[in-house]
Amino acid sequence: MENRQITFDQLPTFVVELGRKVDELTALLRSQNERSHTIPDRWFSIEELSEYLPGHPAVTTLYGKVQRREIPFSRKGKRLAFRQSDIDYWLQSGRVKTNSELDILANQHIANKSKGGRRAA
Repeated sequence: MENRQITFDQLPTFVVELGRKVDELTALLRSQNERSHTIPDRWFSIEELSEYLPGHPAVTTLYGKVQRREIPFSRKGKRLAFRQSDIDYWLQSGRVKTNSELDILANQHIANKSKGGRRAA
């Protein structure tokens, strides 16, 4: 970004130029957002899901997870289907926190408890 001095006389031209650049950035962000929403979600069969998941669990293991409702799925008649975005979210939600993340959460909890204790007194 340029670090230039703008005089009072240059201010109207600068504001117009700045507005034009903001409009260009807004249009660019909208077009990227629209493109990201047009990518269709992929559907997996249970066999494809087995190949997609880390560790490639056995199909019978996945049937057990479906029966216990441990994994997101859709059913059409007897056929099972798994949406990639649901599976990705499910995988991410099972992420184990690191020790440093747990330390931060513990410190936040302690700080909130001490604040709550002072308010109650």
